[in-house]
Amino acid sequence: MNDSVTNEGVKRLHPGRVVVVYGGRSAEREVSLLSGRAILTSLKRSGVDARGFDFAGGGLSGLEALAPECVFIAMHGRDGEDGSLQGALELLDIPYTGSGVLASALGMDKERTKQFWRAHGLPTPESVMLEGAVDWDAVIETLGLPLIVKPVHEGSTIGISIVSTREELIAAHAEAARFDNAIMAERFVQGEEYTVSLLGDEVLPAIRVEVPSGFYDYEAKYHSDTTRYLLPCGLEAAEERALGELCRRAFDVIGGSGWGRVDVMRDAQGRFWLLEVNTVPGMTDHSLVPQAAAHAGLDFDALVLRILDTTAGE
Repeated sequence: MNDSVTNEGVKRLHPGRVVVVYGGRSAEREVSLLSGRAILTSLKRSGVDARGFDFAGGGLSGLEALAPECVFIAMHGRDGEDGSLQGALELLDIPYTGSGVLASALGMDKERTKQFWRAHGLPTPESVMLEGAVDWDAVIETLGLPLIVKPVHEGSTIGISIVSTREELIAAHAEAARFDNAIMAERFVQGEEYTVSLLGDEVLPAIRVEVPSGFYDYEAKYHSDTTRYLLPCGLEAAEERALGELCRRAFDVIGGSGWGRVDVMRDAQGRFWLLEVNTVPGMTDHSLVPQAAAHAGLDFDALVLRILDTTAGE
């Protein structure tokens, strides 16, 4: 076990060997590689005995061969964020970071997440599944235009389109189907976009995201230098507290634990609408959790150690 010190000067204990799992074969592989390498470098900088492992290069048997005492999950998307890896680690009795099997599986399924939120009276935009012989006109009548088409089981806005016509809706469905068999359409909320990061029992400062194009897509998230991240977010203190409480409840409802991020829209009337939850958020130089943590006084190395401290299964 190694002693490490966070920004606050609090000593914490960490397992002798931490394996950072990243990469994999999902559509978010490239982002996961960046996140994983940043986390691995940070852990080594903090004196933790850390190894990196690209899951695509050896699978579960390759991970076992490294004899981890703890796994830091940095594998975004399918296999790493959907409960599959979490379930395998539970069977192997290996502690891991982040949410457990159920919350991970729910968080990766946008429609079922929304069903849980609705059941608990939490605000989330109306949506319909685009299954079988879709009645396009009925979808438009139900949700209005514009609307958003999303693959149900992808992250990083992969395969997502904003559509304003029936023809665009059909084309967007075909685009989303490149990434997933389950496709959903969701009412478009015109307004401001916010994201709230959760770390243990803490709610980190909210970030308001501004994109010149108006759509926070993959390019805006990971490559664009024109995307603006507003910290402080511009909300009144009471409004930001209400937003934080809403996101904490949204995370708790699906059984989330450890750390995560909830994305929200605020409409012209000032009402917040929950979009989705991320149980393995990005940790790249463009990522939102590190930015929120830094604004709260927690640098990247301290953030990584705090996430490690929330390890499940210990």
